This record gives sequence, C-alpha cells and structure tokens, in this order.
Amino acid sequence: MSKANAGDGSNALIALCDVVKSYKSEAGTFDALRGITLDVGRSEFVSIVGKSGSGKSTLINMIAGIDRPTSGSVLIDGTSVHLLSENKLAIWRGKTLGIVFQFFQLLPTLTVLENVMLPMDFCGIYGVRQRPDRAMNLLELVGMEDQVNKLPSAISGGQQQRAAIARALANDPPILLADEPTGNLDSSTGDAVISLFHDLVDAGKTILIVTHDADLAASGSRTIVLADGAIVEERTELGRRRPVDLKIR
Repeated sequence: MSKANAGDGSNALIALCDVVKSYKSEAGTFDALRGITLDVGRSEFVSIVGKSGSGKSTLINMIAGIDRPTSGSVLIDGTSVHLLSENKLAIWRGKTLGIVFQFFQLLPTLTVLENVMLPMDFCGIYGVRQRPDRAMNLLELVGMEDQVNKLPSAISGGQQQRAAIARALANDPPILLADEPTGNLDSSTGDAVISLFHDLVDAGKTILIVTHDADLAASGSRTIVLADGAIVEERTELGRRRPVDLKIR
C-alpha cells in the first residue's frame, strides 16, 4: 500500500484508503491505481504530479465520484462516495465539489453569467432571485464583471478559465478540484490563477490540482508524486521530502 499522510481518515476532509482501480482488456488487467491511501485536511492546497499515465486523472476521478474504485474506499466529509447511487452522487457532487477543467467546458450557447448560474439551477441551493447576484459577485471575485453578457467564444482563454473557476464556486463547495488549470494560459494569467487559488485556501477552501506546471505544483502546501499508479513521494511546502511506504499489492 502506498501512503501519503495516511491515517484513519477521522480528521481528514478527504480520505482514500487502499484504493485500487483496475481495467480489464483482451491484453490483460491494467492497474491504474495501486493501493492509494491519502488523507487531505481542510484548507489544504495539494498538488498531484507525475508523468502521463501515472494515475493522476484517475485519482481525481475517484475523489470526484466520476469513477469508482475496484477496491478500497473514498470518504469525503463523512460520505462514502464510492457507495452512492448515481442519482445521489450527482446531487452530492453538485453541493460538495467545484471542478475546473483544463479546457474550461463552458456551454457555448450560454453567456458567462448564465454559465456561472448553471450549477445553482441544478442544485437549488440558492433561490432563483439570489442566483444572478451571487453569480455577479463570483465573477467580480475573478475579475470578470465586465464580461458577464458575452458568450464564451467572445472572450480569451484566460477569461474563460476565470469564468470556469467562478462557476466551480457557484454552490460554495468545500472542495475545489482542478485538472491542469493553467495548462492553456500564458504565464501572467497562470500566476493570477495561482494567486486566486491561494486566496480561496485562505478563505477555507480545500484545493486539489493535477498539474505539469512546476510553479503551480510548488505553490501548494503539499505535493503528491505518482508513478505507475502509486504514491512514490510527498513534498511539503518547506521542501522536505518524506519517504513513502511502497508495499504495493
């Protein structure tokens, strides 16, 4: 079992215990994740890094409930995510997670404001009259208040990413997941996104990112290094490297 800050998960917001994800094909069985145990506390900023095929996206998908483990457990804020039905999972995800995709995933026929309101429409956490004002406040937070009535095709990639972050925050989720959030941005805009992430952590959010960006990875409080589906190293914000138990089954 590979461990990073492992425990019983009782004090962790996110707790993965001995998570294995296997895929079967005609060529045999492929283990995308091999015995991952990982605890993430509240208000942590954790980066997940590794080469292509190391299991980074699969790990994020486990936390998001997009995929289910072959064995092991995924416990988030007291909820056994891996045991939820598809209907309950969709509702849980909408209230608990904000997800920022590398390619933004804004709906092209909706304005920026409407895109940010969409999660609120789905979950019904905020009243109908509250939603436009809340969306505006979030767009102001990311510096997009002057673009609210434009379609995604009419704004830059950096602006689309800012709008996507505002959308991810729509239902005030405790956890923000981001897959290569600066991968398509110039360095200046990428730095602004990193700064925004730090502000969100200071405000109490827990952020997990998958990234190849060394600066972004180093800006977090902890970096988890994956290789061949296992955690092989953990780096803290002080640059200390902690050994990892690699008893992989």
